[in-house]
Amino acid sequence: MAEWTTFPGDFYWGAATAAYQIEGGWNEDGKGESTWDRFAHDPSHIKQGKNGDVTCDHYHRWKEDVQIMKDLGLKAYRFSVSWPRVLPAGRRAVNPAGIDFYSRLVDELLAAGITPFTTLNHWDLPQTLQDEGGWQVRSTAEAFVDYAAVVTHALGDRIKNWITHNEPSVQAYCGHAFGEHAPGLKNMAGALRTAHHLLLSHGLAVPVIRANSAGARVGIALNLNFGQPASASRADYDAWRSSSGPWTRWFTDPLYGFHYPADLVAEMAQKGFLPGEGLSEFVLPGDLDLIATPTDFLGVNYYTRQIARSTSLPESQNLPAVNVASDDRQEMQGWEYYPDGLQHVLSWLHYAYRVPEIYITENGASYSDAPNAQGLVHDARRVRFLQGHLAACRRAIDSGIPLKGYFCWSLLDNFEWGEGYTQRFGLVYVDYDTQRRYLKDSALWYRQVIARNGFEI
Repeated sequence: MAEWTTFPGDFYWGAATAAYQIEGGWNEDGKGESTWDRFAHDPSHIKQGKNGDVTCDHYHRWKEDVQIMKDLGLKAYRFSVSWPRVLPAGRRAVNPAGIDFYSRLVDELLAAGITPFTTLNHWDLPQTLQDEGGWQVRSTAEAFVDYAAVVTHALGDRIKNWITHNEPSVQAYCGHAFGEHAPGLKNMAGALRTAHHLLLSHGLAVPVIRANSAGARVGIALNLNFGQPASASRADYDAWRSSSGPWTRWFTDPLYGFHYPADLVAEMAQKGFLPGEGLSEFVLPGDLDLIATPTDFLGVNYYTRQIARSTSLPESQNLPAVNVASDDRQEMQGWEYYPDGLQHVLSWLHYAYRVPEIYITENGASYSDAPNAQGLVHDARRVRFLQGHLAACRRAIDSGIPLKGYFCWSLLDNFEWGEGYTQRFGLVYVDYDTQRRYLKDSALWYRQVIARNGFEI
């Protein structure tokens, strides 16, 4: 027999997007070039040689998209501001057309009864700043604070929920260590400097945002998938600690006053990623106190589970694996469907750091279901994915975790970074040739969940 579950009356039901992934209009109305414009214009960097010049054309179709949000009954919408659309050169001269675009968008959202949650940096750094060294140099952290001041001064009277950065670990490692994302660098030492300056800019910006936006609530969004060792062996435990720690504890520990994890610092130094004076070459006195500036909430982006199995120990000498990934996968890089991991991550954050409030700022699945002859998109796998993860959210709330909202990734199918247009995460199907939008079955299901503030498990 099905069980009905409901959520707290003030729970935020939302969906999320990012500027470069949906806006298009990459060089219109005074917008400057971003690192992602430069990176994606090299066809060798993106699957099928695509780029984000047009993507969902949200820059011109934003009213239509807000109407879709209203029709779905969304209570909140998480979007990002394009830094080079507001400050084409990265600092100083403000582009009035850029500010006006986001001001009109915010007014339309509020008129529709939708609360804006705004991310200041979702990876599209102005190329001019990259040419000066990008996030590897301290001046970019200072420039971010000035950019945050411009945006919050202009929009802070209406926007009260601010996210400084989205997934700084991905920006640091995928962009600076692995070369998979803009700016396409492959230097782990540079990635660690990047991570620090992202965190530092966050801490520096928090009081500026609060000063410009009365009653502001400020946080940061981290990608925190669930990692676990394959067995209880010491070798697997070390493999898990070493592989997951740089993506999780390297960011959560300093944000909550525990500094950079000593075990990982030692390991990075041993591997030669912290040459010379080590952390002290770029971590200056007082930086860690700034990074730990108290915030109001933490955004959690959760998608899947990673299981760590030691490669240094022969299988015959290791314990049998008890944690084994299932064959239940989505289309994005074979990510495992594992909703229980979300509850594990939320519990860890709650008990390890006592985070005051948590929002699921991204959670979703990539499935390529397309419209049929009647224009209907039957994406039952996505409905199942959402149902499983929302059930995990409800269990977390029942256990006392202060989870306050859920933002589905994503509102629209969009440009999925290095994957180009080969992955579709949207509640809404986008025909990129015609720009026609189709509500998928998952969007219709989510609309019912919002309207009823719950669903059947």
